[in-house]
Amino acid sequence: MASEAGKTFQRFAVFGESSSSGTEMNNKNFSKLCKDCGIMDGKIVTSTDVDIVFSKVKAKNARTITFQQFQEAMKELGQKRFKDKKPDEALENIYKLMEGKDPATTGVTKATTVGGVSQLTDTSKYTGTHKERFDESGKGKGIAGREEMTDKSGYVSGYKGAGTYDKKSSK
Repeated sequence: MASEAGKTFQRFAVFGESSSSGTEMNNKNFSKLCKDCGIMDGKIVTSTDVDIVFSKVKAKNARTITFQQFQEAMKELGQKRFKDKKPDEALENIYKLMEGKDPATTGVTKATTVGGVSQLTDTSKYTGTHKERFDESGKGKGIAGREEMTDKSGYVSGYKGAGTYDKKSSK
């Protein structure tokens, strides 16, 4: 059971921390683990209880806890969450709650393509001057697509049939 808890610990330890190795967990991720796994229920175990237990098990000047300290914290939270059970049974129940859980990403904004939004973001449907800002693949041209770049070749600048006069007159 502890190996499964170790995997869950590691998944939550690296969540949102690009520099984390997964061996230590900060208070934010510890609270998230307790909330997402159902250890914190808001009645018996509250966010305040979770913060107090975290502060109790961590080293005096540290900001993170190791897996061993995490197990101590789970023992304490297990005794609080499952008061009527023995400490070993309570810890086992806590580990069952954590089994196979991943950090939830509820509330994360996703791009929508509903209704008119898809028409607004599909560059192949653009017309007029807006069409000139994108290449055939739909990638923006940058400053070249926003500024009017004048063609200064020929007698009349920007003449689309430049270089065709000689071909017509020789016939």
